[in-house]
Amino acid sequence: MRSAHDVISFWFVEHSKDDWFDGKAEFDTALSQRFADTHRHVALGEAWQWRETAEGRLAEIIVLDQFSRQLHRGSSDAFAQDKMALALAQEAIAAGADQTLELERRMFVYMPFMHAESLLIQEEGVKLFGQFDPDLQKFMTGHHDTIARFGRFPFRNAALGRTSTPDELAYMKAQGDRAF
Repeated sequence: MRSAHDVISFWFVEHSKDDWFDGKAEFDTALSQRFADTHRHVALGEAWQWRETAEGRLAEIIVLDQFSRQLHRGSSDAFAQDKMALALAQEAIAAGADQTLELERRMFVYMPFMHAESLLIQEEGVKLFGQFDPDLQKFMTGHHDTIARFGRFPFRNAALGRTSTPDELAYMKAQGDRAF
């Protein structure tokens, strides 16, 4: 298993938002080659020592929340660690660990709120994302509004074996590649 420092370096030093959110196969491959084994260990709860520092907590959340999406794009496994990532994010916030991180890094502590299929959690996410620029706030609000409307993210339906309603199908068609 690689270290929390390795995760932080890969995510924030070697790569940037151009890689994080574009869904490029090259990035997914690089991440898989270096961190698939680490992801497996972290998903088993074996990185609990990382929580001793704010950056370690952040690394664990990134592995569970972001790496899961990169490693398992299009499958139910992409969302399998969401509840654990959210619990870790909530603990980090309760401990004040989020406040010790620079803003760009802090955003990833809050991402599990954006990914939750719970309106209550989404509402808290809107508050947390209030400290970021309007474009990022708009993205969080889009996730919130989708949960408020459907109670779930329709774009996950196929991967999770859920049947889409006619309203969800129309919504997904209208959204195109902007999947909330």
